[in-house]
Amino acid sequence: MQLTVTDMTCESCAEHVKSALERVPGVQSAEVSYTKGRARLAVAEGTPARVLIAAVDALGYRAALADGPEALPPTGGAHDRVREWVGGGDKVEHGGASLHVAVIGSGGAAMAAALKAAELGARVTLIERGTIGGTCVNIGCVPSKIMIRAAHIAHLRATSPFDKGITAAKPTIRREQLLAQQQGRVEALRHAKYESILAGIPAITVLHGEARFIDGHNLMVKQSEGGERTVRFDRCLIATGASPALPPIPGLPDTPYWTSTEALVSDVIPPRLAVIGSSIVAVELAQAFARLGSHVTILARHTLLFHEDPAIGQALTATYREEGIEVLEHTQASGVAYRNDEFVLTTGQAELCAEKLLIATGRNPNTRTLNLEAAGVQVTEGGAIVVDERLSTSAPDVFAAGDCTVQPQFVYVAAAAGTRAAINMLGGDAALDLSSMPAVVFTDPQIATVGLSEAEAHTKGIEIESRILLLENVPRALANFNTRGFIKLVMEEGSRRLMGVQAVAPEAGELIQAAALAIHARMTVEELADQLFPYLTMVEGLKLAAQTFKKDVTQLSCCAG
Repeated sequence: MQLTVTDMTCESCAEHVKSALERVPGVQSAEVSYTKGRARLAVAEGTPARVLIAAVDALGYRAALADGPEALPPTGGAHDRVREWVGGGDKVEHGGASLHVAVIGSGGAAMAAALKAAELGARVTLIERGTIGGTCVNIGCVPSKIMIRAAHIAHLRATSPFDKGITAAKPTIRREQLLAQQQGRVEALRHAKYESILAGIPAITVLHGEARFIDGHNLMVKQSEGGERTVRFDRCLIATGASPALPPIPGLPDTPYWTSTEALVSDVIPPRLAVIGSSIVAVELAQAFARLGSHVTILARHTLLFHEDPAIGQALTATYREEGIEVLEHTQASGVAYRNDEFVLTTGQAELCAEKLLIATGRNPNTRTLNLEAAGVQVTEGGAIVVDERLSTSAPDVFAAGDCTVQPQFVYVAAAAGTRAAINMLGGDAALDLSSMPAVVFTDPQIATVGLSEAEAHTKGIEIESRILLLENVPRALANFNTRGFIKLVMEEGSRRLMGVQAVAPEAGELIQAAALAIHARMTVEELADQLFPYLTMVEGLKLAAQTFKKDVTQLSCCAG
């Protein structure tokens, strides 16, 4: 059987048509010529021509029998089956051809890219080697924030500023029930926000397996159910995320240490927990386990969150020590052993023993097995993929987004990058601007930042002024009887533009977006001080902090404008 095929513009178009025809039941082989505009097929007896024509039409091309009148495509159930065979979706106009986008990964960046690419008309093959949903929903943001919230409730029941009037009671921690509640929500969100969405979009095909590059337009996928499969793409997005890094401590690999992955699904709260690291993960989980009943010791190579403004680490360290968390600054483990069901850590000062050991020293990009050299994708010494503001890599048709790149490792950055990468892969022009990117650490008090710190501004050669407002000057904090923390504003001299905000405060994450919008709008501190903020909210602290550049806020009435 022969078909005439119109609207093909290149040999890649012919390859797409060939692949689609060969997926139709009854087709034994297919040869497609772009130059001749023809498809020659060997088919089983009884294979309807109208189904073959529909398979080509579904890609955005036009087909007809070479020696007869053009047949109409099938409708109803038959039409749906054709869409399944060819991958579904509408045509993306790119020289008249429907682009095929391969997405490696299924986390925040991958999902955002796959959905946007399908929305724009591409055919998408999403390749996942593990659990659908990536880090955030499965082993990161969602389970950790549930655990942190449970620990916060436990802490409030045991102690609060109102204990003289409300009887405190040390709660009983049933870790098994808490874990079941946590993982139930994880599974529900994974199904609702990832699995069911992917299953409902015909243009997206999910392939379970591990991908590696053959060249700049082909992947080899080692399928989970066995065998290998080649996936040819027009564009590819790498969104493989990152995994916990392991520090080179002698003896550590031979012990049953935890990373955040194991810690979050543990059904026990250890009597003693040692934490190596001072990262976001380290400080969040250290406090959570302490509030659920562990005696926690943190070994920080420098200080807590040492990449941030020094005042942040100092405030957090003071809070932790008040809560009974032992913080050992400028301390490293020179060796780790596991004997008699406990860890023994050797430090420069003494030995430290604990039932469990959590390693939280950062995350490494998952790029080692991708064979990126074959595609010409440049990486840093640590394996992070180098991308520009358009998420392009050094390979012309390969893009990357999320934690596997040089960009900040936050899921909302990954999702924004994935969406913009999809737009750019399909001929658009979208850049990712991180100049007003907010960040939150979910400790108590929370830590929230946006824009430049003093040190970052000085590095960039920007002359600045800064002010720190202690929470004892914020009415909401006074009403809460909890004045631990501060709000710091960084202003550019001359223009008086707000350049950065750092906050250590209860619910600081809820106020930082207002600061991000002010920075994005290029507001001056006077313009920020002149805005209306609702009284007895923590975000009012931004207004008060802005007023400190010209006023003594201790001399203002409680809601002075």
